[in-house]
Amino acid sequence: MRSLILGTVAFCGLVALSPCAIAQDKKDIVDTAVGAGQFKTLAKALTEAGLIDTLKGKGPFTVFAPTDAAFAKLPPGTLDALLKDKAKLTAVLTYHVVPGKVMAADVVKLNSAKTVQGSPVKITVNNGKVMVNQANVVKTDIETTNGVIHVIDAVILPPEQIKSGSVNAGYAPVAGGCGTTNCASDGCNNGCGNNHGQRRMFLRRGCR
Repeated sequence: MRSLILGTVAFCGLVALSPCAIAQDKKDIVDTAVGAGQFKTLAKALTEAGLIDTLKGKGPFTVFAPTDAAFAKLPPGTLDALLKDKAKLTAVLTYHVVPGKVMAADVVKLNSAKTVQGSPVKITVNNGKVMVNQANVVKTDIETTNGVIHVIDAVILPPEQIKSGSVNAGYAPVAGGCGTTNCASDGCNNGCGNNHGQRRMFLRRGCR
């Protein structure tokens, strides 16, 4: 028994911000993100949009959280423009939030999920990769007191903002089929691939 406990502690210590790592002191979505140290831009954007209290509320919520590096990929001036336009900023941020607590095991069964913003995000599982629109899911199942966080490596934008050109997404429209990247509004690989044989690749990114 002692060796089992020590082994579990050692494993949790190797996985940054995993469910194991936060199991002893679970916090809400906002405090968990702030404590991680890699979501400073997201925290600033949530503050500017007035969404802090919402995401500290009862929920539950599922947040596809872009890292600071993800926000840095936006074209120059895009983030500054969003921070000055509360309506557009709110639309972008709520497009990253899905009502309810959707764990990794459930995400891989979906083709899309309706967001708080109103528009659905595309979910694809292909070649061992899980994508939400054009963003790769890089870490899963970070549980909080009011939901769960899945980390993504790009900022996803509501399709209506991309189509209207109100936000410079930095992604050119693509006419290709499956396997193309940097799509404008359909998130790439629309209807392509399947979930069979891919769940283990997705789930093992969490602490399981």
